[in-house]
Amino acid sequence: MGNDGPMGVETGRAPRLAIDPSEYAAIYAIGDVHGCLDALLELEDLIRNDATKVDGRKLIVMLGDYVDRGPKSSAVLYHLTASAPAGFDRVCLRGNHDDAFLAFIEADPSGDWVLDHGADTTFASYGVDVQNFGPGVNRHLLREALRAAIPASHLEFLQTLPVLLTIGSDIFAHAGIRPGRPLSEQTDDDLMWIRRSFLDLGPGLPVRVFHGHTPMREAHVGPDRVSLDTHCYRTGRLTAARLQAGAVKILSVG
Repeated sequence: MGNDGPMGVETGRAPRLAIDPSEYAAIYAIGDVHGCLDALLELEDLIRNDATKVDGRKLIVMLGDYVDRGPKSSAVLYHLTASAPAGFDRVCLRGNHDDAFLAFIEADPSGDWVLDHGADTTFASYGVDVQNFGPGVNRHLLREALRAAIPASHLEFLQTLPVLLTIGSDIFAHAGIRPGRPLSEQTDDDLMWIRRSFLDLGPGLPVRVFHGHTPMREAHVGPDRVSLDTHCYRTGRLTAARLQAGAVKILSVG
C-alpha cells in the first residue's frame, strides 16, 4: 500500500520551502503532536535547554498532524500560530490530518475521511460536539458550526502550510517521499500520505528524510530516513530529532 488516505487530482500544489544549510547551527524536527499540547510544551522546554549548548541560529521544524485524536487540537493551533519559542525560528509542515481537516471545513468531499479518524476530538476542542448532528452526522450543519467556531487565523495557518522543506540533502516531509521520484515531481499526496512503499524502499534518492506519519514505539534513525512519530496521543511520548553538523540526536518526553 503506497498511500493510506483520500487521493485526488491536484489542482494547485501546496508550498515547498528550501533553506540554505548554513542558515542554522541546529535544527530540531518534532513528530506528530495530534492535539497533545502539554507534551509539546514539555518538549519545547527540553529543546530550549538542549539548545543552550549550541551557538548560532536554531530552527524548529514541525512535521505535521497537529489535530485529531488528542484532546487539545485547537490549543495546539493557537500555540503554533503564536510566536516561536524565544531564540528559535519555526517552520510548520502540513500533515495528512491537517490537510483532511481543512478539506472538511472547505466542503471538499475528501475531507469526510476525518470523521472516521479522530476528528471528534478536534471538533470538541472548538466546542462543537459531533453527537449533536445526528447518528448519520449532518455534514452541512456540522461544517457550518465549525466555521463559526474556528478562528480565521487557524484557517489561514492551515491553508498556507508547506508540505516539503529542503535543507541541503536533508528533507523534511510529514509522511516521506515517493521512492526515486525527483523532489520537483513529488505530489502533495506523496508527501503527506505515503507509507508502505517509502518505509520498504526508502527515498531512492541521495537524501535523508525526516518524517512522522507512521507511528512507532521508538524513533528510528537510519542513514536515509529518521522517523519521529511515537504515537503521542496513546503513549504520551513526543519525540524530536536534533540535526547538528550532520549528526542526529533524539530528544523525547513522556
